[in-house]
Amino acid sequence: MKIALMDSGIGLLAAAAAVRRLRPDADLVLSSDPDGMPWGPRTPADLTERALAVARAAAAHRPDALIVACNTATVHALDAVREELEPGIPVIGTVPAIKPAAAAGGRVAIWATPATTGSPYQRGLIRDFATGARVTEVPCPGLADAVEAADDDAVAAAVAAATALTPPDVTDVVLGCTHYELVEAPIRAALDERTRGAGYVFHGSAEPVAVQALRRLGVGPEPELSRTGGLTVLRSGREGALPAAALAYAEGQLLVGHGAPVA
Repeated sequence: MKIALMDSGIGLLAAAAAVRRLRPDADLVLSSDPDGMPWGPRTPADLTERALAVARAAAAHRPDALIVACNTATVHALDAVREELEPGIPVIGTVPAIKPAAAAGGRVAIWATPATTGSPYQRGLIRDFATGARVTEVPCPGLADAVEAADDDAVAAAVAAATALTPPDVTDVVLGCTHYELVEAPIRAALDERTRGAGYVFHGSAEPVAVQALRRLGVGPEPELSRTGGLTVLRSGREGALPAAALAYAEGQLLVGHGAPVA
């Protein structure tokens, strides 16, 4: 079984690590776009073109499924990627976990990139799945770029700015960008410090999207398997290695521990 994941950068690490934990035997193909990132500031047409190129590079390795491990790409390019690759390769998009967050009945904050915040796509998810919950959309300019660079100071600054925009009575936080799941701990620490440890429930998409990919393939999690699948890293279509910044995160360390090359 081979599962490919695509993103502009290392945001795909969270979902890749989730797949590796659930199915250690799965071969992984990680396809990113260092030549074209960041995708967020691009026009929808330009972003779709870049995403299609990254998807084609992954598809050339004949995966059984492709995860679009990027919320912004899912918003703007999922339909185009599906039109090109399905039904031969099932394509699974990444949707912010708004429905389970709202189901808890508290107040929800959705942290997302400026490109996703306020988009018709996200507003539609809120309308369809928030079931009357109070929802605040929190734009997080610069946070994904800071995560990509593993720049702790820039991460802290971006997290502080987003924390200031988050209502103090929020109970549930949706991490609406795959990059943000890599820095859940500093996000949680910043919010807890402001509210003196009130406690938040965080909702990410990495494990749900990994489970959905396995479901589409008709298999279930088997985390106890001893065999470790292979890993191929594609950078703007060229076979290479994980960037060194990946080692700053537990998810990257997990993949490296299973033999992933590092630049």
